[in-house]
Amino acid sequence: MAVASFDPIVYPHRYSIRSILLTMTRSELVALLASRFPALTVKDAEAVVSVILTAMAERLADGNGGRVEIRGFGTFTANRRPPRIGRNPATGTSVPVAAKYVPHFKPGRDLRTRVAAAAKAEKHSAPVKVGEPAHEPG
Repeated sequence: MAVASFDPIVYPHRYSIRSILLTMTRSELVALLASRFPALTVKDAEAVVSVILTAMAERLADGNGGRVEIRGFGTFTANRRPPRIGRNPATGTSVPVAAKYVPHFKPGRDLRTRVAAAAKAEKHSAPVKVGEPAHEPG
């Protein structure tokens, strides 16, 4: 995965170095597709990503609680939130909040397994913090 550029002078308060290094942007996805498939130009890869994301967004926004299922990856759904009474934080007065649909993602079993394995491997290879004794196997 390509590493995003990071300018701490421009964005000192928004992002940590860790979040920058672990985030994949749309342009990085396009670049990855173009590099893995030499027959695709960057322009073609951008078109592919755009078509896929647009199709997913349209299905979720169709107003019927849409669903996009990608086997091995996960399921995107539009979950309905019922109407409720909220509070204006400035005045404390009650405010009616209309019903709405919000996007939701449920990871598939394969993705959960991969993430858990990666987290487990990272946990065992984590550097020792200053002032903590090193963990010795045995």
